[in-house]
Amino acid sequence: MHLAMSNNIRIKNKKVLREYHLEDKYVAGIQLVGTEIKSIRAGKASLVDSFCFFRNGELFIKGMHVAEYALGTHWNHSPTRERKLLLNQRELRKLDKKVRERGYTIVAYALFVNDRGFAKLDIALARGKQTHDKREDIKRRDIARDIERRIK
Repeated sequence: MHLAMSNNIRIKNKKVLREYHLEDKYVAGIQLVGTEIKSIRAGKASLVDSFCFFRNGELFIKGMHVAEYALGTHWNHSPTRERKLLLNQRELRKLDKKVRERGYTIVAYALFVNDRGFAKLDIALARGKQTHDKREDIKRRDIARDIERRIK
């Protein structure tokens, strides 16, 4: 029996867009345990201090906080454990090659549940913004806001 699920779970990391230029974007699966997916479906997750790294040719995310499941027993998960990200080998090789270059990192900017009920993570190959880049973004946002106010 298939139950209809609400798939409007989308947890964003707004800090990423302020701090990085996103270049290549990917959708990665996450290796989770049962209580973790239940917490994510309840919207109890945060990407604020998370980052991605390679270990033995595999991609992991660290610092992603998934709250313990309220109805979990002694089988509950650790909230900030490292979780393996699932991508195909071609994507992993490409990302690993780019990360070895100076200035590139892999950041997680959104966590969502797809229509099949699986948790997915939007990740991107990113380059850190300089201070002057941030100022230009703020200036563009202010100009757009002023134009919007004048139109109304």
